[in-house]
Amino acid sequence: MKKKLISVCFAAVLMVGLTITAEFPTKANESKPMLDGSYLTCEDESTGIAGAMTRGVDLQTGYSKLRELGPGKIYAGGTTIAQHNVESIKVSVIVERAKDENDDWHYVDSWQKENENTFSVSTSKMMEVEPDWYYRVRCIHSAGNDMSTSRTNGLYID
Repeated sequence: MKKKLISVCFAAVLMVGLTITAEFPTKANESKPMLDGSYLTCEDESTGIAGAMTRGVDLQTGYSKLRELGPGKIYAGGTTIAQHNVESIKVSVIVERAKDENDDWHYVDSWQKENENTFSVSTSKMMEVEPDWYYRVRCIHSAGNDMSTSRTNGLYID
């Protein structure tokens, strides 16, 4: 009986704790401006993961990657991974830039890569870019009949 009472009390305390913490919104990214789903940051690197999709039978996940290599230089790329070998697996990489949160994303460059009869594909480039802009990478991932997208945060490039 004593163990049951302790278990009930512990469950009640846990529920109250969860309720209280759910009432307080997090402020982790509130100070960072956002543009079309990407936070504008001054970090050195950002990775995006393919968004939620109805679970397909072919596509497992996808990643987009952006890294500042130095003044006016970036590394941009993407990877798509399938659940198993598929007839065709693709990643399309789109590099965009914006001046600030009041701007729109502007096209800079894009490319794609396709592999056949395998479970993954990856592509990347080192690029020279105009400084004093925020850059981001968007990728379109497809494996067999499944498709999803990913995007990085916007990185300010000096």
